[in-house]
Amino acid sequence: MTTRGTQPLEPTDRTRVRRGRNRAVADRTELHALLRDALVAHLGVSVGDHPVVLPTAYAVDLDGPDEGGTLYVHGSVAARWLRESVGATVCVTVTELDGLVAARSAFHHSMNYRCAVVIGRARMVDDPAERRRALDLIVDHMIPGRAATLRPSTRKELAATAVLAVPLHEASLKVRAGDPVDDAEDVAAGIWGGHLPVHRVVGTAVPAADNPPGLSVPADVRSRGL
Repeated sequence: MTTRGTQPLEPTDRTRVRRGRNRAVADRTELHALLRDALVAHLGVSVGDHPVVLPTAYAVDLDGPDEGGTLYVHGSVAARWLRESVGATVCVTVTELDGLVAARSAFHHSMNYRCAVVIGRARMVDDPAERRRALDLIVDHMIPGRAATLRPSTRKELAATAVLAVPLHEASLKVRAGDPVDDAEDVAAGIWGGHLPVHRVVGTAVPAADNPPGLSVPADVRSRGL
């Protein structure tokens, strides 16, 4: 029996990578690493007569109750995209841009990236304990350790917030890294080729204008920035 960390990626036909098979990654632990690194997910769902793809904060619980672990997103209970997602098959993508690839021809210009695609039936998280844990995980995914420093959410706040859970079982991962892949005659022509690394940087914390005088930046926020 395989554990959640060792189940192969692309477990179903609809998550099988068809284009660029050389960039498909089979190791599920690399998917988990990307989900730890990235900060924004995009959830795609059909809303009435058209699809929508919306950015959202997220968190992952590898020991969650869903097959392969659980990916959580949250939003307003009044949001149409969230209501339409409940019980529907949704697609969640998470992408990190790692570089700009400058090739010797326009055709071979590219980007270095890590991109995960998760497909699954979304469920509304109704259990109060799971909802609280999911919301804490989403906060801590942005700023580790932050949730423990905050006051408890009020009943009104919890009533206004919905949490969706998507199983991590059906997932694929593609990764591109390194140099351009150019035609031999273009390389021989002496045109420069290479890539420009791209890094996400979290800057120094900027205090809110209404902070009390002398209030220092807490350790959880300080450790997330420069």
